[in-house]
Amino acid sequence: MMRDTPVTRRRFLAGATGLAASLGGCISTSPQPPGQVGGGPAGGGSDIESLRAGGSSTVFPVVQRGASYWVSNYATTDREYWGPTQYGISTDQRLADYWAGLYGFEADEDVSPPYEVSVGLSHSGTGLERLRNGQIDIGNASASAAAEFPNASEEELDHFTNHVVAVDAQPIVVSTEVYDAGVTKLTAEQVRGIYQGEVTRWSEIPSYEGPDREIQAVGRAEGSGTDTAFRSNMLGDPNAPMSVDARKGQNQQVKTTVANSNNAIAYMALAFVDDSVPALELEFDGTTYTPGENLSDPSYPLARDLHCYTWDGTSKKEAAFLRMILSDFGQQNFVEPEGYSQLTDDRQTEQFDTLPEPET
Repeated sequence: MMRDTPVTRRRFLAGATGLAASLGGCISTSPQPPGQVGGGPAGGGSDIESLRAGGSSTVFPVVQRGASYWVSNYATTDREYWGPTQYGISTDQRLADYWAGLYGFEADEDVSPPYEVSVGLSHSGTGLERLRNGQIDIGNASASAAAEFPNASEEELDHFTNHVVAVDAQPIVVSTEVYDAGVTKLTAEQVRGIYQGEVTRWSEIPSYEGPDREIQAVGRAEGSGTDTAFRSNMLGDPNAPMSVDARKGQNQQVKTTVANSNNAIAYMALAFVDDSVPALELEFDGTTYTPGENLSDPSYPLARDLHCYTWDGTSKKEAAFLRMILSDFGQQNFVEPEGYSQLTDDRQTEQFDTLPEPET
C-alpha cells in the first residue's frame, strides 16, 4: 500500500492469499558475471549436467554471486574477480577449472567451465521440497531443515546434508516516516507485542512523535526460512501464531512494501537493507544491538545460519562449488559483499569437513 493510503489491521484484505500461487515454483535465473549482460559463456563443450540450486531468497545473493563467477570462469590474470595468489592458492587455471579440478573434472578447451551452475529463486521451504524431490542439487535455506519440516522424523531429516555458508542477522526495519518520527529503537517485548496483535498503533510506542497511525506489520511467507527463524528466535516457537497485515514471498517484496508505506514494520535479511528501509536498534535481555555494529554477535536473537543443503551426502559436483563458497576466496567475494558475516575459522573448518576430500 502506498504512503498516502496506509494499510491497517482492520483494512487488511484476505486477497493476499493469492501470494501462495505466486510462489508455487522456482524462478529460473541465468547467472550473470559482474558487468556482463546475459548469461555465462556460450558454446561450452561439457557433457556434464548442470548443477542446479534453488530456494531461499536470503541465501540467493550468495549462491547467485558464486554462480556468476563460476560461469564466467575468470583467468588467473583477472585479479579483480579471481587472482588466486591473493588467497594463498597456487594455480594457473581459470576459476571454475580450478575448483572443479579439485574433484577430477577436466577443463574444457575454451573458456567455458567444466559444468554450468543455475540458481532458482523461491523460498526455503520450496527449495528443500525441490531438493527432496530430486528437482535440484542444492537447496538454499535460511532456516534448518528441522525447523522447516517440524513433523519430519529424524530418519527423514538425516537425508538432508547441511552446509552452512554464512551467517545472517535479521534486522527489524520500518518505513522512513516511522523512523523519522522517533522510532529508532524497539525492545524485544515491543516487537513481540506488534507481531502478536497486542500493539496495533504507533502511538503506543513512547518514542513515536508522528501522526497517529495503525501499524502495518509485514511478514515473510509461511514456509520461508526468514519467517521460521523469526518465529523461533523472537516468538519462541517456529509455529508460533502471528498477527500480520501482509505476507510477502521474498525479501525484495518486503523491502518494497515497507519503503512504499508510511506505517510499516518488518523483519528481513540484512543483505536487502538500505536507507529506504531503515533498520532499528533492538534491545534484548538488557543488551542493545545496533545495525552496523554488533548484529553479527552470536547472542543477537535474530542471528541465523544460512544453509546450502544437499541430499544423501554430497556429490563431487556439488562439493566443488560449495568448497569455492566456503573458501576464503568465496567468503570474501560472495558472502561479505552481500552484508552477511563470514564464517569463523573454526566454523569454516567444520564445514570443509562436511565435504568429500579433494582428489588433488
